[in-house]
Amino acid sequence: MIGLVVVSHSERAADGIAEVAAEMGGETHIEPVGGDGRGGIGTVPDDIEAALAAVDDGEGVVVLVDLGSAVMNAEVAIEMADTEAVVADAPVLEGAVNAAVAATSPTATLDTVRERAEAAREIDKL
Repeated sequence: MIGLVVVSHSERAADGIAEVAAEMGGETHIEPVGGDGRGGIGTVPDDIEAALAAVDDGEGVVVLVDLGSAVMNAEVAIEMADTEAVVADAPVLEGAVNAAVAATSPTATLDTVRERAEAAREIDKL
């Protein structure tokens, strides 16, 4: 199954986003990672790399990020990892929910899950 990693500058935000996505994603492996490792705001490539390893079962991982340096640090972590992973260009919450649902499909691939996450950019809220 395709795994998901939610990266946020806030540990609490990452946890909450992963919690919401898990409600829709059944058995999807979702790992939140956020904060600077000392209780502050930020992201840490080593923590992201560990999250990639935690959810990877050999089929790959889609990474959802909030903004700015989370993208850069996720890309650094992917380069360091022994995991096939991609960063989705998607709104983090809606993208995580879409990706979690897509990952439950028996025909899910890294590309189809990333595409469903990115389709969340088109969601109208009103």
